[in-house]
Amino acid sequence: MARRSSRSRTRRRNRGRFGPLFKLLCVIAVAVALTVGATVFFRVETISVSGNQRYTQEDIIAASGIELGDNLYALNKVRIGRSIRTLLPYIGELSINRALPSTIVIHVTEWEAVARLAVPEADRAAAVQEELAGGREGAEPAVLAQEPWLISVKGKLLEPATADSGAIPVTGLTPIAPEAGSMLAVPESEETRLSALLALLEALERAELFSQVTSVQLESTQLTVRYLDRFNVRMALNADFDYDLRLMQAVRTEMEARENPDIRGSIDLTQKGKDAVFSPEE
Repeated sequence: MARRSSRSRTRRRNRGRFGPLFKLLCVIAVAVALTVGATVFFRVETISVSGNQRYTQEDIIAASGIELGDNLYALNKVRIGRSIRTLLPYIGELSINRALPSTIVIHVTEWEAVARLAVPEADRAAAVQEELAGGREGAEPAVLAQEPWLISVKGKLLEPATADSGAIPVTGLTPIAPEAGSMLAVPESEETRLSALLALLEALERAELFSQVTSVQLESTQLTVRYLDRFNVRMALNADFDYDLRLMQAVRTEMEARENPDIRGSIDLTQKGKDAVFSPEE
């Protein structure tokens, strides 16, 4: 009786000793089965593209690098998105999703060209070259823009501008090594201007005023917006552009009602302690 009890205890100890190992082997076996199943069964058979207008479905699929037969779960969505945005500059936001068992769904949003960067003047280009050289003799000159460039509202370089482009002309920036699909880069001395331009463009988009602005001139401490081709509106580079644009429209409405509907002049929104100063055109 004592021997049977001892053998029972031994078997229980053995089961207790190998129990965790058995569970681990089961988990590994399940994981291997799932991996093999995903590799064998979940293959790309269909690629669906939506939201595109400028680019064809074939353009986007080619830029993605996805091929029929690829494993759905082995696709690197971050790499695919980066490739599409780089090769197709007008692509802005995009999403990549799996639709089991065999479909990849790509939805894109395309940027609009909202601003046209002018070629920097010769003296400004020379000053930028000197700034980038940093006093080093024999330094390789930087590649600066030699033609106007179109950018999106977020500052992405889209393509060189054509003569018939309807984007807002912008002066006062010096693009460094411009390349379609990359973000606009400028010398350190112009970074404040660039930040102001991007903030202004986003505010213009929210206010739906792109069609009413005919140029933007950036300077060291302020910028000038040409509004309705009748008003030169000065704003500080660090302005609250949403507020300034509302004030600009209010001043225009008031002066048209007070004087005449075709009044022209300048609106200064940079004066401390004053909301706006209007000066009629002489």
